[in-house]
Parts: sequence; structure tokens; C-alpha cells
Amino acid sequence: MVINTKRLKLVACTPEFLSTISPEEYEIGAHVKGHLSELQNDAFQLGWGVWFVVDKTTDAIVGDIGFKGKPSRNQTVEIGYGIIPSVQNKGYATEAVGALIEWAFASGQVKRVIAECLQDNFASTKVLGKLGLRQIGREDNMLKWEMKRSKL
Repeated sequence: MVINTKRLKLVACTPEFLSTISPEEYEIGAHVKGHLSELQNDAFQLGWGVWFVVDKTTDAIVGDIGFKGKPSRNQTVEIGYGIIPSVQNKGYATEAVGALIEWAFASGQVKRVIAECLQDNFASTKVLGKLGLRQIGREDNMLKWEMKRSKL
């Protein structure tokens, strides 16, 4: 499963794709291993967990993005993302997050996407605001965001 954007391709995390990644190429976090475990128990998790963000020009993994599980009963998913420091400030997060939100809404299974970030994470607040998510609250030092699917 691949989503293409202008400069990136988002590749859904599968055991097959993961086997092509060397530890020197990209550090695999605990969230990736957790997703693979969930995927093994529930094939319908595919697409609703981790995706790798790949630069089309270099074919290098520049980060990962994903949802924290399948859509809830009220058709909500939470998105999270991270771009490696050496390629931040190039718009990759905005491009990747926007594409994945679009994919989720197009699935017909999602009416609302939520996100959260530290209130002092100015890069993430800029990304989420630029994409049209609106801040809906604050809990401790975390800002809460949402975007609802527009009625067509």
C-alpha cells in the first residue's frame, strides 16, 4: 500500500517492507514493532498504523507517520508523525500528514482526524494549522487538534 505525493511516497508498514530496511538506514522505534504485532493479530490494521515517509528523489526514509489504530466507533482516528532532524523544515511533515488525512477521509471510514502536540512544539503547531486542523483544547502541556471531513 503506497500513497504518492509530489516529493514523497508513504509506504504502509508491513513485515515485508520492514525487512528491506537496514538499521543504519532508519531507526525502527517501539511504535513500529507494536504496530507489526497488532497487524499480525488483525490484518485490518493495515493502513491504520505506521507508514514510512520516503523521499522519492533519494529513496531514503525521512520519517514515519500514522494513525494510532483503526477508526473508532464514531469514525475518529488520531494521527502522529515524526521527520528525522536532518531533513526537517523542508515541508515533508506537511506534505505527508496532508496526504494521509486525505487518504483517511477518502476511505469512507473516517469523519474526524485528531492530533496532539506539545504546546512548545512550534513546528508541529505550524504543520497542523497550515493543514487546516483547528485547536480544540489544551490538556496539561498538550494542545489538542481536530479536522472534520467536509460534506461534499
